[in-house]
Amino acid sequence: MKDLGQLLIREEPFAEIVMGNTALVRGMMEASIEVVTSYPGSPTPEIAGALLKIPSDKRPFYFEFSVNEKVATEVAFGASVNGHPSCVFFKSVGLNVAADTFVQLSLLELTGGMVIILGDDPGANSSQNEQDNRHYAHMTYTPVLEPATPAQAYNMFREAVSLSRNMRMPVILRMTTHVCHAKEKVSFHAYRPRDIDTTSRFDPAAGPYIPLTSSVFPLKRKALEKLAEVARYADSDGFTEQIGNGSELGIITAGLPSLSARDALEGVENPPDLLVLGMVHPLPRKTLVRFLESHREVKVIEELDPVLEKEIKVLAYEEGIDVRIRGKENTDQWIGEYTPDKTMKVLTATWPHLFPGYKAPSSGEPAGSVPNRPAQLCPGCGHRSAFYAVKKALTKEDITVADIGCHSLGFLPPYEMGQVLLCMGHSSGTGSGLSLFNSSRKVIAFLGDSTFFHAGIPGIVNAVYNNHDLTLIIMENGTTAMTGHQDHPGTGKSVHGVSEAIAIKPLLAALGVKSIRDVDTYQQAKLTEAVKEAVKEPGFSVVIARHPCMLKFTRERRKKGIDPGARAGIDNETCEKIHECVSQFGCPSFRVHLDGSVDVNEDLCIGDGSCLQTCPVNAIHLDKGEKK
Repeated sequence: MKDLGQLLIREEPFAEIVMGNTALVRGMMEASIEVVTSYPGSPTPEIAGALLKIPSDKRPFYFEFSVNEKVATEVAFGASVNGHPSCVFFKSVGLNVAADTFVQLSLLELTGGMVIILGDDPGANSSQNEQDNRHYAHMTYTPVLEPATPAQAYNMFREAVSLSRNMRMPVILRMTTHVCHAKEKVSFHAYRPRDIDTTSRFDPAAGPYIPLTSSVFPLKRKALEKLAEVARYADSDGFTEQIGNGSELGIITAGLPSLSARDALEGVENPPDLLVLGMVHPLPRKTLVRFLESHREVKVIEELDPVLEKEIKVLAYEEGIDVRIRGKENTDQWIGEYTPDKTMKVLTATWPHLFPGYKAPSSGEPAGSVPNRPAQLCPGCGHRSAFYAVKKALTKEDITVADIGCHSLGFLPPYEMGQVLLCMGHSSGTGSGLSLFNSSRKVIAFLGDSTFFHAGIPGIVNAVYNNHDLTLIIMENGTTAMTGHQDHPGTGKSVHGVSEAIAIKPLLAALGVKSIRDVDTYQQAKLTEAVKEAVKEPGFSVVIARHPCMLKFTRERRKKGIDPGARAGIDNETCEKIHECVSQFGCPSFRVHLDGSVDVNEDLCIGDGSCLQTCPVNAIHLDKGEKK
C-alpha cells in the first residue's frame, strides 16, 4: 500500500484495500469530524494508528488518548455541546468504564453530533468477557448501526455522523473484531480540507444540560421521541438489504453473521431469503413485518445474546403474524463468533433438509494439529523478572490479585501470580476486601502503570484512607504495552508531543502512601527483599517494580540500526540440568532437548542478560558476537 498517511488525505475519490479500522478514519475526514478521543483497547487501536499516520499539520481534527474511556467520552461530549462534531472509540468493556457518562448522553442535546465507535468482541479474542453492548443501547435509547464489512463501516460511519448531527443525539457504530480487522477494497468519496471554526458555540439554552429531578422526565420523553423518529429512518433507509427469490423460509441477521450465512447457503437449492439489517436498534418495524408476513418460518441469526430474536418475537406477537420464529436453540449458540462453520452448524440444526449429507466437523483434535501454544511474556520482559523475584518473597498461602495488562500473563505457569481478576484497576479494591478478617494470609496485588492512571488511583486512595492491609506491586514499564505501546501520563509524551510527565512515586506520596519502594526488576535479589519487607509491614505498602518494555525498547533500537550484539549462551560443561531458567524463570528463548541439555534460540533472545542471575551454577553467559 502507498504511504497510508498520504493516502488518507487524498482529495480526489479513490479505491483501496484497507482494514475496517482504517476505513473509519477516512470516514471521519469526509464527515468533517473535528474532535476524536479514545482509550486504546483491541479491536480498535488501529483506528488511532491510522489517524496518527496523517501528518500532524494535515490532520483535520483534534485527537487525544484520554486517561480512560469515561474521560474520553466526556471530552467528546464537551466538544459536541460546543458545536463540534465528535467521535470517541474504545473496546467493548471500555463502555463499562464510560457508562456513568454514556447513559446520560441521549437525554441531552448534542448540538455538534457524536458517534461512539464500539469495538465489541464476540469470541473474547482480547477481552475478559463476551458482553453484548446492544443491551446498553436499549437501556439508553441510543441508535445502533452494525456493519459487516470495511466498506459498510465507512459508509455507515458517514451516515451515523449525519444522523447524529440532525437528531442531536449519540449514535453507536457497533464494530466487531472481524469487521475491525477485515480488509476489503473500499471506494472512498472526495475529501475537501477545511479549517475548523474555533468559535465557541455552547448554548445553555439548547439544554438543559443539568438532569435534575424536575428535568429528568422531559429529557427522557424527548429521548424516546428522537428514538421513534430514528425508527422511521430505519424503515426508510437504515442500510437494510433483502436477498432471495421468495422462499417460504427466511433468515434475519446483521453484521458479520450475515456474511457467514451467505457462505453457508452457497450451493443450497432454493435457499432461505435473507433480511440483513444495518440498523439493529431501533429496528425497522415495517420492513420486518413485511418479511415475517411473507415467510412460514424465520431463523434469527445473531452473535451473543438473543437481542434481535426477542424484539422480533414481540413484534410478531403484537402484529398477530402467523410465523414460526426460531432463534437460539442451545447454549452454544449464545457463545463465540458466528464464523461460517459455526453458522453452517446452526443452520443445519434448524433446517437439516437444506444440507443433505452435511457432517459437522469432529469436536476432537484433527489429525496433524499442532499443540496449543500458550501466551508468553516477550523475551527480556521486565514482568518476567518481577514475577520470578516476587514469587521467591511469598509463601504458597499468600493471596495474589491480578489486574489488566501484559502482567495478567503472570497467572500462567511457571509464575502463577494473580488468582483473581475483574477489570482494569480493580486489584487494590479487591485486594483490600480480601485483606478484611484475614490475619493469617498476606494479600499482594499487581497493577500496571498505564492502568494506574486509567483506573487504579481510586482504589489506592481508598486503601490509604481506610488503612487496608495489603501490598501493591506497580509493574511500571513506561508504556501501554498490551494494546500497542501508546503513551500514558507517566511517559512525558502524548500524541501532541512532549507533555508533563506525572511520576508515579511522588504521586503516591502525595496520596498519602507512606511505604514506597522502587526497584528495577532486573535487580531480582533486591526486588525479592523489597517485597519481603513490604509484606511484613502492617497497613498499605507499595513496591514499584520498574523496567522499560523491552519489546518497545528493542524495536526503537533496531529502527536506529542498533543490534544488541549479544545473545545468551549455555556452558553445557557447567550446566547441571537443574532447569531453573526454564521451569521457574520461563524465558521462551530457552529450549530443553530430550537429553535434558539446554540451548538458546538466537532468533528470540534479545541479549538483555536478565536470565544470567537465575542459574544456580552460573552456566548462562552472554556471547558478545553479532547475531548469526
